[in-house]
Amino acid sequence: MDDLMGGWPVWAVFAAFWAIAMLRSNATYWAGRGLRAGSGRTRLGSRLEGPAVRRTESLVRRWGAGAVALSFLTVGVQTLVNAAAGALRMPLPRYVPATVLGSLLWATLYTSAGVALWAAVTGGAWWWLLVALAALALVAVTTRVLGRGAARRARPTT
Repeated sequence: MDDLMGGWPVWAVFAAFWAIAMLRSNATYWAGRGLRAGSGRTRLGSRLEGPAVRRTESLVRRWGAGAVALSFLTVGVQTLVNAAAGALRMPLPRYVPATVLGSLLWATLYTSAGVALWAAVTGGAWWWLLVALAALALVAVTTRVLGRGAARRARPTT
């Protein structure tokens, strides 16, 4: 199994996956909180204080921890659930244990099945991971630079 992980011990790969999941989920939660807080300065803000949203927040307080923890076993839903937990102001004493458990589930899944799948697809060549990360970084930087240029061009001149 160590050959599949580039010589890394299993515990180190597991710890890295857990830390990645914790950082990503908490960043997404806080992004949701920030978006909700910022919405107060828009027309949407008044709609987010209505009775339907308050009922939804109550449901999230009660049942959201289970949804957060289980979302780590899904693909494509996890980010939405964590952002929604933040936007719907899920209390931290309920969110943090759920994300710790979910991150443990995610790390277990990716340390076992994920590493095996990576080895099957790439033949165990870990340099592909560096190529993929470099490509993602290039896309992120390019998007940021182009977005700034578009925002500057869209500003009215006085």
